[in-house]
Amino acid sequence: MLTNERVQMNMYRWLFAKLPEMKLITLDLDSTVVTRNGQQEGACRGYNPGRRGRASHHPLLAFIADYRLVANFWLRPGNVYSSNNVLQFLESTLAHLEGKTVGLLRADSGFFDDAFLSALEVKHIPYIVAAKLTYPLQRKIYQVSNWWALKRGIEIGEIEYQAIGWKKARRIVVIRQSTEDREAPGKNLSLFPDDPSVKCWRYGAFVTDLALPKVEVWRTYRGRADAENRIKELKADFGLDAFNMQKFWATEAALSFAMLAYNLMSMFRQTVMRTRVQHTLSTLHGMVLALGGAWKNGSGKNHLLLSVPRKKRAWFCGLWANASGPP
Repeated sequence: MLTNERVQMNMYRWLFAKLPEMKLITLDLDSTVVTRNGQQEGACRGYNPGRRGRASHHPLLAFIADYRLVANFWLRPGNVYSSNNVLQFLESTLAHLEGKTVGLLRADSGFFDDAFLSALEVKHIPYIVAAKLTYPLQRKIYQVSNWWALKRGIEIGEIEYQAIGWKKARRIVVIRQSTEDREAPGKNLSLFPDDPSVKCWRYGAFVTDLALPKVEVWRTYRGRADAENRIKELKADFGLDAFNMQKFWATEAALSFAMLAYNLMSMFRQTVMRTRVQHTLSTLHGMVLALGGAWKNGSGKNHLLLSVPRKKRAWFCGLWANASGPP
C-alpha cells in the first residue's frame, strides 16, 4: 500500500507540474462499484445494484473537474461502507495536488460524514456534499413549508440540520421534483410512504458551507454529474471494470497506471485535438493512433514517416503545431 501511494503521489505531482496554469481547481470525489468474476483479493459481496450478490471492488476516485483529470484512485474491498477511509483519501488527494488550491469540493453521499466535513472546514475548503436521507433528516425535510418553485414540478428549500454526533448544525439545501410529469431523480421520503403531500415527490439534499443562494448551490452541484461520465469512460475504454489481478495491491497498482493513461489521453484531447467533441479512446484510435509508420535514416538524422491520407495531411500537421505550442 505504501509503495503504491508513493508511486502514485510522484506520478500525479509530475503530471500536474506540467500544468502551471492549473492553480485553482474544482475537486469532485466519488466511488463506484466494479463487479469481479473470480476469487481476486478484496473482491467481496457488498452493495452492487447492477449485479446483486456478485463480488466486487468499491474504489474511491478524485477528479479535477475543470481539466477532466483523475487526481487519485484508491481500491477498496467490495464489502466496505461508503464512507470507509474517505478522510485518509482526502489527505492523499491533497498531497497529490501539491501547490494547487481547491476552490470547491463536491462529493456524493458516501462523504456525508462529520469528520470529513470538519476536516474540510479546518482546511478552509468550500464544499457541497450530497446528504444521506436518514430518518432524522427526512423528519426535518418533512417539516419544510416554505418551498420555492423554480418551475413546474421542481421546488427548493433550505434548513439548518445537526445530525446525531455532529458538533454543530450545518446548512442543508433541499430540492424536490415531482414524479407526476416526469421521471425524477432523488429518493422518496421512505419514513412517510402514505402521506399524499410527499409521496409524489422525490428529494435530494446537499450540505454546504457556501454563502450562495440555494438555487445556485443546487446548480453548482449538478456539475458533478460529469464525474459519472469520467467513470463510465474509465470502465469502457481503460479497463477499470475489466482489468484485475489476483493480488489486491497489484490490482490497485495496475489500475493506477490506467488512470495515468486516461490523464495522458485527456490532456491529448484538450491540448492537441482541441475539438468541441471529446472523442472516446476508440474513436481517437482510428483518427490519429492507428497509423502506419517507419523510421528512415539519412543525413545523420532519423526521420519518422507516417502513412497519412493526402486529404488529412494539413489537419494532421496542425496537430503537431498544437502539440508544440501553448494549450
